[in-house]
Amino acid sequence: MADHRAQVEDLLAGYRRSREQLGAVQRSLATVRETVTSDDGQVAVTVSASGTLVDLSINDDAYRVLRPADLADLIVRTTAEATARATRQASEVLAPVLPAETDPAALLRGTADLAEQELTPEPEPESPDETFEDKSWMQSGGTRDARRV
Repeated sequence: MADHRAQVEDLLAGYRRSREQLGAVQRSLATVRETVTSDDGQVAVTVSASGTLVDLSINDDAYRVLRPADLADLIVRTTAEATARATRQASEVLAPVLPAETDPAALLRGTADLAEQELTPEPEPESPDETFEDKSWMQSGGTRDARRV
């Protein structure tokens, strides 16, 4: 009986340590922020560990210097760079608590245990084109109730 009680106590202690470690990791991930400024200084973006855009700064003259499509492209490229950096930082936070064979970046992308073929969506099945050629409601046996007319 005492051995059983000791085993239960060990399991509970391990569970508490895991919960504390999980809380610490979550708190660390919540602080991850990466800010990147574009090479020309027109745009600065800040993203969270999940790649969520949390701040965007655009210089006042960016609208005069860049066409709208170029400014949009600059924002997207700058955000992608900030997201890549945030993912690296988040991976460093996660790595110590993951099994050795787990890729933290893949885990963050949601693809940690999936093979390449599982990540590629299956093509949509081709639906036959429904045509109404050579079809008529009169030929389909449809009838009208003469009393309704």
